[in-house]
Amino acid sequence: MKIAIDAQPVIDSQKTGIGFYEYNIISWMLKRWKEHEYIFNCFKFHRLSEAETALREFTESGGKSNICTLLPCSLYRLMSNLAPVPYSVFFGKDADISLFFNFIAPPGAAGRSIIVIHDMCYLAFPETVRFRTKAMLDLSLKASVRRASAIITDSEFSKSEIVKYMGVDPDRVTVAHCGVDTRVFYPAEADRLDRAKKKYGIPDTYLLYAGTLEPRKNIERLIEAYAGLLIEEPSAPSLVLTGRKGWLYDSIFEKVRTHGLEERIIFTGYIDGADMPALLSGTLVFLFPSLYEGFGMPPLEAMACGAPVLTSTAASLPEVVGDAAVMVDPYDTKAIKEGMKRLINDPALRRDLSAKGPERAKKFSWERSAGIIMGVCEETRARNPSPRGGGL
Repeated sequence: MKIAIDAQPVIDSQKTGIGFYEYNIISWMLKRWKEHEYIFNCFKFHRLSEAETALREFTESGGKSNICTLLPCSLYRLMSNLAPVPYSVFFGKDADISLFFNFIAPPGAAGRSIIVIHDMCYLAFPETVRFRTKAMLDLSLKASVRRASAIITDSEFSKSEIVKYMGVDPDRVTVAHCGVDTRVFYPAEADRLDRAKKKYGIPDTYLLYAGTLEPRKNIERLIEAYAGLLIEEPSAPSLVLTGRKGWLYDSIFEKVRTHGLEERIIFTGYIDGADMPALLSGTLVFLFPSLYEGFGMPPLEAMACGAPVLTSTAASLPEVVGDAAVMVDPYDTKAIKEGMKRLINDPALRRDLSAKGPERAKKFSWERSAGIIMGVCEETRARNPSPRGGGL
């Protein structure tokens, strides 16, 4: 079977959740199902070598790169929304399955299209989504759902949201959870932690948030809660906020200034992947009070590293953490503050969660989820044999 994979999310040097999801799934597909042929499609108008470098790991494992340098991906997306410009014009028709990890199946992809829809945030919480992202999904997602022979998503919660908002038959949607690579995310040695803290200017004791700086991550309420915590616990550890800027982030920095917390809150920017396990291992408490997640990889990775986790009762997060975290109402600033206070002052609770976390994380395997997705590809091919070239 020839499987064409949209590699656009994995050529970004600063991957976000979707990029990491795709990277881990296709790494396992290449490792376990060598009998299939894999083609990695992407647009790269400038700096071709960056795409070639990003795909080298996959091409060295037997995959083939198929890079279009005629135009940027953003321009193709705009064009395909205005007119059904076939994807196969740029990437050919020679595939049985075209697998798209970032919501959208463009018109005219080779073979049968399978899409991964990670969440329904743009409809459930439109005010927290970047305008251009919402506009693109408004224009494209329903057509993509119609084109797709199968849909994959990250959680049972997201499956219920897709059924609710897209009106699709539940049998069309398969859940393949995010996983955690326990060869990477595990309690780190002291010297690794020391190097990472020195690199990013982080003190010995700290509270940690990891994720994009954007509205749905609920960082402003976290800052409000932390300000309240300092009134009651002036010696509480510094709060470290890691992650690259997403959108509507100016109010986050303004909130810090309003409360005079410039000396107590540290913004590190994007953390190199090699350093994140160490920082997760070293935090006193990991904080992730998000309003909406299709899955929620940061709490899972934190648990794998033995960090005590505080997260929210919203969306998919209870499905991810089970009983291995403290959960709070993300809309209740006082509840977030009390959750932090409880964890800071209760070492027995922290030890309990540190022991439960790695065991909980073992339930989520990239290899298992890759097997689920491969099963969907094989079933789709068997059920819907199609002349290569796809449809509009």
